[in-house]
Amino acid sequence: QVQLVESGGGLVQPGGSLRLSCAASGFTFSNNPMAWYRQAPGKERELVAFISASGGRTNYADSVKGRFTIARDNTKGTLSLQMNSLKAEDTAVYYCNAVVFAQIGTNWGQGTQVTVSS
Repeated sequence: QVQLVESGGGLVQPGGSLRLSCAASGFTFSNNPMAWYRQAPGKERELVAFISASGGRTNYADSVKGRFTIARDNTKGTLSLQMNSLKAEDTAVYYCNAVVFAQIGTNWGQGTQVTVSS
């Protein structure tokens, strides 16, 4: 059974930082490209950051490029997202998922809420 458990969200002031974590189980984590997604109120879920199975390649949405860093530890089955210089528009529920699962709309976890506000 696939499980994806996100953590690390919270309330932070503009300009602040947060580090999100994702614990994955129930599938071969090290074989799968992974990504972070987010969904803001009233908006569709969007891809924020992508990392290849080996971790050797990453891609970011233009809106977070230079501020967010995705990383993975294939020995532990974990994914992280370091978020710096946070802005109000980063406020959303953040989810991790394997790209293959996200493409067919399955195995979403509960997400973690990030709120950027003064």
